[in-house]
Amino acid sequence: MADNLQKQRYEYKYIIREDVALVLRDFVSSYLDLDPFGATQSNLSYPVHSLYLDSPGLRLYHTTINGDKNRYKLRIRFYEDRPKAPVYFEVKRRTNNTIAKQRGGVKREALGHVLSGQLPLPGQMSSGEPAHRVAIEQFIHHMQELEAAPKAHVAYYREAWTSRDDNSVRVTLDRQIRIEVERKSHLITQMKDPKFVFGDNVVLELKFTNRFPDWFRELVRIFDLTQCGAAKYVDGVTVLSAQSVQEGLDSSGWPIANSREGVSVT
Repeated sequence: MADNLQKQRYEYKYIIREDVALVLRDFVSSYLDLDPFGATQSNLSYPVHSLYLDSPGLRLYHTTINGDKNRYKLRIRFYEDRPKAPVYFEVKRRTNNTIAKQRGGVKREALGHVLSGQLPLPGQMSSGEPAHRVAIEQFIHHMQELEAAPKAHVAYYREAWTSRDDNSVRVTLDRQIRIEVERKSHLITQMKDPKFVFGDNVVLELKFTNRFPDWFRELVRIFDLTQCGAAKYVDGVTVLSAQSVQEGLDSSGWPIANSREGVSVT
């Protein structure tokens, strides 16, 4: 999947019903084009998977719960199980109302090297852009500083709309957002026993790099939207319970290392 990243942006979130999302889609299509990856799918959406890392005490989770103005998340994003598909190490940072992302793509063979604190070899990078290597350096720095390790797998289907001439405006509709405790570093799209984070609702995100577009204001007014928080990892951990994520418990309250599936913790 090509990198269509807005490296720095503003981001407004709303939780809406599916029937509203379908009508809103028609409104948005007058201004933006459907992301090419979703355009080939029957539901206009592509799957997104993220493995979130956190400290033993879930420090990154608590920075959001506590409302810290300067905070970040560590995640590994992937889209499929294909062995040759790249994976992306991401640092998503919030400073007041501004979102900044650093993202570095690598071949899957380098996954273990990065998680052990080693920089990938040039041939293991999915891109020769220096920014990708800088992103991985930052990821490793924060990971080691926090003693962070895999904690949860978050997945959803994303319908994305982008501005026609550049990437300054982006609207996404995320559906079937689900989470489960995940202590392994294996990036597998299949989930064992996920919990839905927002039920049947859809998370709408309005993203822009400059000023809030006038038609965004019109959209908010017409659909009577109320801005809210919708942090997939943080709200998901709350659904599972912070204790189960911190201690690595499955949905039945058993340690994952001793769960009925016999999956061991790595």
